[in-house]
Amino acid sequence: MDLRSDARVRTVLKLAATVVVAGALVAGLLFPWVGGPAVAAQQSTSLLGDLPTELTVDAPPANTVLKAANGEVITSFYEENRAPVTGDRIAEVMKQAMIAIEDARFYDHHGLDVQGTARALVTNIAAGGVQEGGSTLTQQLVKQTLLQTADTPEERSAATEQTLGRKLREARLALALEDTYSKDELLTRYLNIVYFGQNAYGVQPAARAFFGVDAAALTLPQAALLAGLAQSPTEDDPFTDPEAATTRRNEVLSRMAEQGLVGQAEAAAAQAAPLGLAPAPAPPRGCAQASVGAFVCDFVQRYLIQELGLTQQELDNGGYVIETTLDADLQRAGDAAVLETLAMGNSLAGMFTAVEPGTGHLLAMSVNRVFGYDRNDRAQESFNLNLAASKGSGSTYKVFTAAAALDRGYSGYYTLTTSDPYVSRVYRDGSRPYDVENAGTFRSTLDLTTALYQSSNTYFLALEDALGSVEEPVRMAERMGLFQFSDPALPQQIIDENRGSFTFGSEATSPLALASAYSTLAAGGTQCDVVPVTAVLDQHGDPALGPDGEPLAIADRCTPEAIKPGVANTLNQMLRKDVEPGNSGATGTRAYVPGHQIAGKTGTSQDNDSIAFVGYTPEIAASVMVLNPKRKQNVGGFGGGKAATVWRDAMAPILQARGSGEFLPADEVVMNGNTRPVPGCTSVRACRAALEEAGFEHRTVETDSARRSGTFLGTSPPRGGRAVPGQVVSILVSNGEDYVQPRPQPDPEPSWERQRQPEAPEPPADSPAPEPEREQAQEAPAQGQDPGEGDGQDEGQDWGDGQGRSDSGPPDDD
Repeated sequence: MDLRSDARVRTVLKLAATVVVAGALVAGLLFPWVGGPAVAAQQSTSLLGDLPTELTVDAPPANTVLKAANGEVITSFYEENRAPVTGDRIAEVMKQAMIAIEDARFYDHHGLDVQGTARALVTNIAAGGVQEGGSTLTQQLVKQTLLQTADTPEERSAATEQTLGRKLREARLALALEDTYSKDELLTRYLNIVYFGQNAYGVQPAARAFFGVDAAALTLPQAALLAGLAQSPTEDDPFTDPEAATTRRNEVLSRMAEQGLVGQAEAAAAQAAPLGLAPAPAPPRGCAQASVGAFVCDFVQRYLIQELGLTQQELDNGGYVIETTLDADLQRAGDAAVLETLAMGNSLAGMFTAVEPGTGHLLAMSVNRVFGYDRNDRAQESFNLNLAASKGSGSTYKVFTAAAALDRGYSGYYTLTTSDPYVSRVYRDGSRPYDVENAGTFRSTLDLTTALYQSSNTYFLALEDALGSVEEPVRMAERMGLFQFSDPALPQQIIDENRGSFTFGSEATSPLALASAYSTLAAGGTQCDVVPVTAVLDQHGDPALGPDGEPLAIADRCTPEAIKPGVANTLNQMLRKDVEPGNSGATGTRAYVPGHQIAGKTGTSQDNDSIAFVGYTPEIAASVMVLNPKRKQNVGGFGGGKAATVWRDAMAPILQARGSGEFLPADEVVMNGNTRPVPGCTSVRACRAALEEAGFEHRTVETDSARRSGTFLGTSPPRGGRAVPGQVVSILVSNGEDYVQPRPQPDPEPSWERQRQPEAPEPPADSPAPEPEREQAQEAPAQGQDPGEGDGQDEGQDWGDGQGRSDSGPPDDD
C-alpha cells in the first residue's frame, strides 16, 4: 500500500470522527437558538452558567507604567508587551483584514459557525490535513484569554490541550461571550490580545514593532501583513522570512477582495507594495532602560515589593500605573552636576540624593554610573550607591551633637576652651583616652555656633564630654531619621560602646538617609520616612489592592515635632552661616547660590577616604557624597570642595527657575538656652567660691603655659562665656611646662662708682595710665585650601581613626 495514501486516509477518518462528535455536542449547545432568539435569550443564562472572571474583565492588562511626578513616563515593567486601545483607535482596515482571514462570517454567527466548520472540514479532507480552522474569532478570543491569563502550568495545559472537552468548553464560553458583549467589543478585545510576534501582544504594540506607527494609522498592506501573522507569527515573521510573510500578506489581500472589503485594483496595488518594515523600539523595560532616574526606579521597585507587598510577577503582568515622587528636572540637573565634577565610570563615585522636607518624597538619585548588570563595564552598576551605607560622612554628624546640646538647654553661645589636640575625659580608645586634633588652626575658645560652621573637632569632642555620653546625639540622629535604612540595633550598639567618634561621622552612612535626616531640620522638626510613590492604580484607574484585599498603604509617613521646632529653626539659622557669605572660617561657601537662603554642613572622613556636603532650602534637602565604594582612596580635598560644588551645580538651575522660601527665625529661648555667664575671678580660691555661688561645678586643670608653675590662668569657659548650671568649669593653672627662669640681675655698682643718671620726668597729670600686659586671643585664620580646587575655604577634619588619634597626622597642606 502507498504510505502516503494510507496517511491521507487516517487523517480523513480522524477529521471526520472529530467533526461528527463535535457536531453532535455543538448541536446540543445550539438547540436553544433553533427556536429563535427569544428562546435563546430565556435559556442562555441557565444553560451556559456564569463567565469566568478572566472573560469578564479587560484581561490581560497593559504594561505596568512608572511615571515621574510631572506625569512623564520613566519606564515600564512587563513580560509580554501589551498596550490595549479602544476600538476607535484601531484602523478600520485592520478590523476588516482580520475578519477576512480569520472569520468571514463573524457578524453573522453567534459565536459558533457550523457552516464555517463544515466548510473547513471539506477543505481539510480535500487537502489531506488541517489547512483551515473552524474556530470563530470569539472562540479564539476565549482560547487566547484563558491561555494568557493562566497562572499555573496546569491552567496553561488546559487552555491548549487537543481534546473535545477543551473545544466544548471554548464553544460554551464563546456563546456566553456573544450573549454578553457586542460584536465590535469582541473584535476589539481580540485585536488587543492576539500575538503578532516580536513580543507584541495586541495590535497597538504590533503596529509599533513592525511599522513604527499607531494602530489607528495602519495602511491596507500593513494591516494585511499583521492579520496574516495571527495564525503563524514565527513561520511568517517578515524579519526572518520576508518571502513567506509577503505570500501570507497577499493571501489576506485576496480574501479581502473576494469578500468585497476592498476593490480588486486596490488589493493588487497593495500586493505589489514592499513590506515597508520600520520597527520602533519596544517600550523601555525595567530600570536599566529608564529614561530618567534609573536608581530612583530601582528604589521604587524595591519599595513596591518589600514595603507594599506586590510581587515582581504582579508588576510585570498587573497593568498598574505607578505615580512616583521623582522630580525629573532636579534629577537631570543632578545628573549633569555629578558628571561635571566626576566622569562617568570614575573610580570615585559621586552621589547627589534629594528628598522633600515635610513629606519625605524621594526627588532624585544621581550618580556617575549607569544602572545595569554588565560587570565588565566600569560605568555600569546595579548596586544602589545612593541608598547604600558604605563609608562615613565626617563632620556632617556634628549637627546631631549640636542638636542634642540645644535640646538639653545649651545655647548657641555655649562656650568652650579646648587644647589641640583635645583629650576626652569621657571616651576612650581601648586602654587610653580618646583624643582628636583639628585640621588647621582654630581659636582655643569658641561658642557652639562658630564651632559648628567652622567645624572644630576639639570643640565637639569637648561638647560630647559635656553631654556626658553619646546617647543623646545618637537618639537625636535616630529621631531625625538617620537610621531608617540601617540595622535597628545599630543606635543602641553605638550607645553601649559609647563611641566618641560618633560626632565625627565615622559610621557608614547612607546618602539618602543623610539627606532625609537633614530634611527634618528643614521641615521645622517634622521627620518623614522616605517614600517614592504617591499612587498605585490598577488597570481601571482605581487604587490597587494588596494581598489582603485592601488598598495598598500609600501615604506619607511623618512624625510632627520629632525634634523640637525651636531646636530645628535655631539650627537652620546656625547652619546658614556655613554656606552664606560673611562668616569667617565657614566651610561650605562653594554651595552658595546667590539670592537664596541655604543651610548646610560639610564633612570629611578619616584620611580623606570620603567627603560629604548636606545642604537644604525649605523645599529641598540634598546630600552629596564622594567616595570609592570598592576600596580605600584619597578623594582629594574636603567636603567643601567637590561635594559642595556638585550641590551648587545641581541646585542652581532649580532654585533660579522655581525660587525658594525663607527659614523661620531662630528660637530666642533655644538660642540663649539655660546658660548663664561665667563669673570672673583672680585666683584659684576665689574662682572656686565664685563658680559655686553661680551654680557651676569646678575642677582645677594644669595646662601648658609659659607662666610659673601654679600661676592662675583663667577658666574654661572663660570669664563672660556661657555655661549651663551644674556644668563643670575648668580652673586653669599653669604647669610651668614652658616657663623659663628669668636671668639673675647683676649686683648693684658701688656707690662711689655709680654715675648720676638724669631722672625721668613725671608724666602729666592728665595722661592715661599704661595698659597692663594681657594675653591676646588668637584669631582664627582662614582654613587650608583644597589642592587644585580654587580658593574656597574648607572644614576641619577629624584626624582620629574613629577610635583614637591617628599616627599619620594632618596632610601637608593643612
